[in-house]
Amino acid sequence: MALGALVGRPGRSSRRRFGGDGGWRSALLALLSAMALPTLAGEALAQQDPAANPPSATPKPTEKVVSISGNPAATDIGITGTGWLGRKLGLKDEWGVKLGGLWLADTNVVVAGGAQPGGWTNNQALVVGLNVEAEKLVGWRGASFGVQFLQFNGAETNQQAGSIAGYNSIVSTLPLNRTEILEAWYRQEMVPDVLSMRIGRSMPSYDFGNVSRPVALADPDQNIPAVTALLFSPVFVNPSMIGAMLGFYNPGNGVTINFTPTKNFYVNFGVYDGNRARGVQTGLVGPEFNGYWFNIGEVGVNWLLGEGHHPGQFAVGLWRQTGVLSFGGVSEDGTGGFYLYGSQRVAYGVNPGVHNSSISVFYQLGANASQTLPMSQYFGGGITGFGLIGNRAADSMGFGAGVSKMNPNLFTRPYELMFQAYYQAHIWESIFLQPTISYIPTPGLSATLPGALAGTLRLTVLF
Repeated sequence: MALGALVGRPGRSSRRRFGGDGGWRSALLALLSAMALPTLAGEALAQQDPAANPPSATPKPTEKVVSISGNPAATDIGITGTGWLGRKLGLKDEWGVKLGGLWLADTNVVVAGGAQPGGWTNNQALVVGLNVEAEKLVGWRGASFGVQFLQFNGAETNQQAGSIAGYNSIVSTLPLNRTEILEAWYRQEMVPDVLSMRIGRSMPSYDFGNVSRPVALADPDQNIPAVTALLFSPVFVNPSMIGAMLGFYNPGNGVTINFTPTKNFYVNFGVYDGNRARGVQTGLVGPEFNGYWFNIGEVGVNWLLGEGHHPGQFAVGLWRQTGVLSFGGVSEDGTGGFYLYGSQRVAYGVNPGVHNSSISVFYQLGANASQTLPMSQYFGGGITGFGLIGNRAADSMGFGAGVSKMNPNLFTRPYELMFQAYYQAHIWESIFLQPTISYIPTPGLSATLPGALAGTLRLTVLF
């Protein structure tokens, strides 16, 4: 049972605001107004601050396309995709009703080593979502609603490589063929731009521990659309939380509170049905409030560094899982831990052919006190380049590495080390193709497994 397999993966939605209020709103509105296949990153930034697109604004055309994360369904709250489907069906942006989605499909091969050398697997995920801004539609100030449907068909991709942390983040626990309601939530903004609450079914990994989420700046040309497009699970959920954290494709049922008192500081807090930690597939069943709770809080800051105004972010979080947990013959009454992560742009305008080309770095750390979760500590980081080749402004490339300390109660190998590199190519409109190479010198599934070399080719279609 490979735990690249043992939990849901990933995502997020706290606001990231830099620069003056008026300039921020007008610049972001210009980026987000989309009539012909707007990009996912634009949609994600709109969700981070709905007030940036006031009800009275009239959308204006834009053809801007930017790079995306390795799994957009895990990093974008609200509508996942561009809203193209809704517009084709006659929905108008000024109504505040958006319908869209994405389709992910990938092929994976274990080139050498691992648990099944030469093994091939294919995975696909179809997400269709509806998002309603009630203020635009019926004048309900600060209210919005979201629902997402997921059809997933997968295979034992991570198990074939022997990876516990998971080199492919869209593959989680059994069953690997599932139809589910991924999201169904109501969000209310109590104090505009400052305090909001989301109630219902959503993915806590939108708001907690997700280093890959976009960063918005006053100047949209300097936005970081996705800090990385790596496919491995650690960039979506810190491995020290795998087994307890809720995300793609096992969402959480509960309450999320976002507090942003200033443009450079935020506090997020969430309480959710915590039965995921005892093996319940929360994506396939309704909420069950029986004493198992997953509680998590995160504090984060943003900044602009140096004369180049390079954006950076840092966040630290604490979490606590309640209830009696058992795994592999070991039991404990609750557990908890902490994590931190950050990112920093280190160069801008590095490619003369793309004026806003840039390079960013990120890092992550996490630890827990658990006797039953698969991994007890994690440290990782990586580097991402945007628009570095020719005039291909929407392409990105990156490299990441991470080491997970395995729970000695469950595994004989002490550490799982993983490296991954990718190139994400913008093919046409909102279609991306991403070849990725992963090398796992020490697969955590067994101490006897040789290092695994795996290749992935992922197609992402936003609509």
